[in-house]
Amino acid sequence: MDGHSSEDSKQSTADMTVFVQSLLQQMILLQQSRFQTMSDSIITKIDEMGNRVNELEQSINDLKAEMGVEGSPSPLAPSNQKLDEAKQEEGSA
Repeated sequence: MDGHSSEDSKQSTADMTVFVQSLLQQMILLQQSRFQTMSDSIITKIDEMGNRVNELEQSINDLKAEMGVEGSPSPLAPSNQKLDEAKQEEGSA
């Protein structure tokens, strides 16, 4: 009987090994699929963000062009003038 139970034990171990290997392989495939999906999603979002940055850059350039065409001064110019005047007053005082 020992020979028979030893054979059953070996077969059971072999079956368990095959089962575990199969389960691990399925888990690996699932993780690879999830990783690929997430990777694709990140790449898509990066592409969309790049497009938005390009659109924003174009809008800024358009606004700069409009300001240049109209000849209006930069919004920073008056505040810079005030700073310069304040420095001059401090220097003369």
